[in-house]
Amino acid sequence: MRTQILDERKKSIIRKERGDCGGGGINCEAASVSGAVSQRACVYCGARVVLNPITDAFHLVHGPIGCASYTWDIRGSLTSGSTLFRQAFSTDLQERDIIFGGAEKLSAAIDEAMRIYRPKLIFVYATCIVGVIGDDVEAVCRQAEKKYGNRVVAVKAPGFAGHKAEGYRLAGNALMTLLKPHAAEPREKSINILGDYNLAGEMWIIKNYMREIGLPVISGFTGDASCDTLTQAPGASLNVVQCAGSMTHLARRMEEEFGIPWIKASFFGLEDATRAIMDIAEFFGDQAVRARAAALTQRESARAAAVVARCKPHFAGKKAAIFVGGGFKAISLIRQFTEMGIETVIVGAQTGKPEEYAVIAGLVNDDAVILDDANPAELEAFMKEKGADILVGGVKERPLAYKLGLAFCDHNHERKHPLAGYEGVVNFAREINLSINSPVWRHMRTSCRFSFGQPGERP
Repeated sequence: MRTQILDERKKSIIRKERGDCGGGGINCEAASVSGAVSQRACVYCGARVVLNPITDAFHLVHGPIGCASYTWDIRGSLTSGSTLFRQAFSTDLQERDIIFGGAEKLSAAIDEAMRIYRPKLIFVYATCIVGVIGDDVEAVCRQAEKKYGNRVVAVKAPGFAGHKAEGYRLAGNALMTLLKPHAAEPREKSINILGDYNLAGEMWIIKNYMREIGLPVISGFTGDASCDTLTQAPGASLNVVQCAGSMTHLARRMEEEFGIPWIKASFFGLEDATRAIMDIAEFFGDQAVRARAAALTQRESARAAAVVARCKPHFAGKKAAIFVGGGFKAISLIRQFTEMGIETVIVGAQTGKPEEYAVIAGLVNDDAVILDDANPAELEAFMKEKGADILVGGVKERPLAYKLGLAFCDHNHERKHPLAGYEGVVNFAREINLSINSPVWRHMRTSCRFSFGQPGERP
């Protein structure tokens, strides 16, 4: 029996029909349905997750303390330099500030930050309540820059102004504010990596690949970045966009205003990691770079493929559900599961785009469920209906999987081991094998006083 869907959500949930490779006209990039308990975060959160990994930045949240608490240490990004970004700071607006205005309190907070920390860069995030009372945050930031000579950048991101994707755009604009004064940087044969946040050191893995093939990485956006490395970014010859959802807007602005071309590249999975490295090498048209890239991909893909091959017999007949932030990552995960012999029966994203869902529809089998901006009730119902064995998602989806007696793989901000590159292929295969074949799920289903039912059975 098929899962019933709310009328308001029917256009955002489709089933792959026989031969359909067009995404079925799924409704996406729209406001969440009221009361649906959507998985999306707010505008402020979208801006903060992009900017937070800048290691020597001082992140000052102008709003109630809850906003700073919500996004404190929100990404598991690693650093080779400053650890200032691991701390959270707030103006902690109170009732009196809301009535009489908080601009004076913000100015005092910036003075205190400069006196104690002397950061080169301060981001001031204006949250919901500031959007309501109308503090002139930009004016306070301009005065602070003039007073101290350091960069103080306003990020006007009231959460009610849209959803997470709008926050990505605002973060890109804030980064452009930093980059514009350095537009005349001399151009080098080098690249920037956009949309990698150095989760568990993944930026370092990609940089090592690029170093081996002879293409230095000028700056990462924003994993293990600093104020100094970011301002050198206009000197790169190519921008490589790893997370399309969070960085496409910035890549387009850098192309329009600095003349830096960009390509999309995913380093998740054997197929995509190899294609990414070779596409980057091909862009420069250098025979020596091409040769080194080919040697690297052949050596590393053979090593990783051997591990996948050893795990593959244990994946026979298994089914996966995917719910991640962006559609571009979901596409890579489907390919990665296919390489491992696991069928993807459910796939969704928080901020997917029509062209991404079209690609997804061409990759999954008939009757697979494709969702945009899903809520927990929908995910639960479809995982039961389709008999999924494992859910790949983020921290918000973990309890749902465990309560249903399903294996889970964290592919979001909090993970502690890298899943990008060939090292990531090995880690992912081993984690999926250990998780999906753990005897705990069998014991849960047979000994727990709750009834989970059989795979594919309605509750």
